[in-house]
Amino acid sequence: MRGRKILQLAAVAAGMTLAGAVFAQAWPTKTVRVIVPFGPGGGTDIQGRLLSRKFYDSMGQTFVIENRAGASGLIGAELIARSPPDGYNILFTTASLSVNISLYKKIAFDPVKDLQPVSWISSVPLVLVVHPSVPVKSAQELVALTKRQKGGLNGASNGAGTTSHLSLEMLKQFAGAKLEHIAYKGGGPAIAAMVSGEVDFQFATALAAQPFIKQGKVRALAVTTAKRSGTFPDLPTMDSIYPGFESDNWYAMFLPAGTPKDIVAKLNAEILKALKAPDLRDFIVKEGGDPVGSTPEELAAYFKREVEKYAKIIKAGNITAD
Repeated sequence: MRGRKILQLAAVAAGMTLAGAVFAQAWPTKTVRVIVPFGPGGGTDIQGRLLSRKFYDSMGQTFVIENRAGASGLIGAELIARSPPDGYNILFTTASLSVNISLYKKIAFDPVKDLQPVSWISSVPLVLVVHPSVPVKSAQELVALTKRQKGGLNGASNGAGTTSHLSLEMLKQFAGAKLEHIAYKGGGPAIAAMVSGEVDFQFATALAAQPFIKQGKVRALAVTTAKRSGTFPDLPTMDSIYPGFESDNWYAMFLPAGTPKDIVAKLNAEILKALKAPDLRDFIVKEGGDPVGSTPEELAAYFKREVEKYAKIIKAGNITAD
């Protein structure tokens, strides 16, 4: 009797595994919702739409972009974390997710536990730029100047708690730079202040900085990604100068935790396929980034490291979301 029961349980388990595999193989059988936790028209939104179009072409089902902006991306992320783990709710977000876990004191979900990483999509650097009137030609010279200058220099950011702000904080913590943080409401106002000479330097988004670097209105010194940027190949990384200094405005895709592994694997494969498409690659490069593509496990490990890194920076700098 016991042997028969074991055989029955084994058969049930095998049947469940087979059913799961068939379900995943058939996925998607209906429209899939892709949450972009920011407003329409930005880099996240456009990349998400390009990916969704590739998925439609490849799998024959519609992937609908739904913009759910608010709380620096946390509203949309929580929506996915609370969604059924059936493959029909996807989050396409940015590095802000790893920052906001520590920046906001009260979060109703745990992004590390409640989201299933699928793939790292692209890597986008911040660029350390100075106004032409600032007499430096390297990050080291800039740091030295901040220490000599009474009161330090003025460093602009895209807003309190953004990666551009945290990069300024890293410059203080990793290099001992002396600076006054000036927060602006977005990358446009921040780079405009740089060009006008209102501030001395900043870590600017690659897309915002590109035209002004070419026009000679700002001078580029370094990039913040771990590897050299394809858009700025001649610029050194901050990590090569100050080990551990890394700030990547990455883009990545997540599912709700508990999504069947076969669906995760299928979506991952579709992402890697889409990243080979010239139009998607060209857009990412135009945005100042580099296409990446990763396994779910690689993104999970990277995301965990990012959360831990920013938690230390935010705590040491006593930074809040206000």
